[in-house]
Amino acid sequence: MADYLEMTPEILEFAKICKENAVIDPEYYSKYDVKRGLRDVSGKGVLTGLTEVSEIRSYTIVDHDMIPCEGKLYFQGIDIEELTNGFLKEDRFGFEETAYLLIFGELPNKEQVDSFKKLLADYRRDLPTSFVRDVIMKAPSADMMNALARSVLTLYSYDNCADDTSVENVLRQCLQLVALFPMLAVYSYQAYSHYHDGNSLFIHQPNAEYSTAENILHLLRPDSKFTKLEAQILDIALIIHAEHGGGNNSTFTTHVVTSSGTDTYSTVAASLGSLKGPKHGGANIKVVRMFEDMKEKVSDWTNEEEVRQYLSDLLNKKAFDKKGLIYGMGHAVYSISDPRAEIFKGLVQSLAKEKERMQEFELYSMVERLAPEVIAKERRIYKGVSANVDFYSGFVYSMLDLPPELYTPIFAIARIAGWSAHRIEEIINEGKIIRPAYKSVSKHKPYVPLDDR
Repeated sequence: MADYLEMTPEILEFAKICKENAVIDPEYYSKYDVKRGLRDVSGKGVLTGLTEVSEIRSYTIVDHDMIPCEGKLYFQGIDIEELTNGFLKEDRFGFEETAYLLIFGELPNKEQVDSFKKLLADYRRDLPTSFVRDVIMKAPSADMMNALARSVLTLYSYDNCADDTSVENVLRQCLQLVALFPMLAVYSYQAYSHYHDGNSLFIHQPNAEYSTAENILHLLRPDSKFTKLEAQILDIALIIHAEHGGGNNSTFTTHVVTSSGTDTYSTVAASLGSLKGPKHGGANIKVVRMFEDMKEKVSDWTNEEEVRQYLSDLLNKKAFDKKGLIYGMGHAVYSISDPRAEIFKGLVQSLAKEKERMQEFELYSMVERLAPEVIAKERRIYKGVSANVDFYSGFVYSMLDLPPELYTPIFAIARIAGWSAHRIEEIINEGKIIRPAYKSVSKHKPYVPLDDR
């Protein structure tokens, strides 16, 4: 079998040709007014669709001018801060109700909540034993997002109505995936941990009485034990990651692929591929690794000047991965604040106290305060910069003893709720196939016979 990692001379030569011939003059983007990334220079997105699923608000209009404001996020019209505060005050796990809200457009009453949770519990029991053995265990992957995508695509073969795109059938498929994602992700990690790292293999059955957050911790930990605070904070993490507008990369992928008329499994696998990217769902791992490097390089974590210098070195490509980025800072939409990060911050402090990691929390808080100042000094920016949700989520996951391999899959476990809502919305509104225009800037050339080349 060929070594896929081997870079042969032929491949290197062909790659050189690609690099030489695929370069587009950057000036063309201005000349033809192309919105790269479907965003203008100020960061405002190009309007490509309509949705009722969620709303992101980062500015207000005053006298026709865009004025940045504190970031707000609404799920089906409900402020996410009110939503999470409601669950915390009522001392309840809320991810399942949030998934219901996103998909059905309204908060469920108690009877609907109980019915919905029972349905998800029933679907969790529907995963065949042979699936875990034959699909997950026999081909463990070093990347859990790839393993999750493979499992989703394989579920197509177990579905007798896989290609039926009626609303009723797609809803059934989506709810099954909402129920199964925690198992598919955690079982994939357990298989990898066992076969690759030589650890003991634990395959716990899901507990029908547990919430999604509780089940993740139950399935992952050898003794299945966890504290209430741990489960509550993971539940909030799932809620704030469940949805973020139709324009984020993975959700836009959901709309694009759904518009082609393809099946649910292919659509979700494509969205998983998008979320895997380090510019999207993989960003929180970068934040954690950046802080690990910072803790090694900065001798005094309480010294603002030392921390400030490290942040400056990051921007000037002298520290960490030398990419010139402070990971976890800034967002494509938010400027003054990311409401998800604001929700997380207070909970992170409580968990840090329980885990005796307050010194690290203080370092995170200092970086959150100093980074916007350093960025404003070193870079030309068109809008404000603030901590985004990835800034704290990786720290939370590390305190929950979640392995880094599961950081992005946790994001997927949450976001499948939003993807489902958007897929169903796209199907119900029967939109055209999404096909934006690309302008060709290549020069016309005559065909040259092979012997004359």
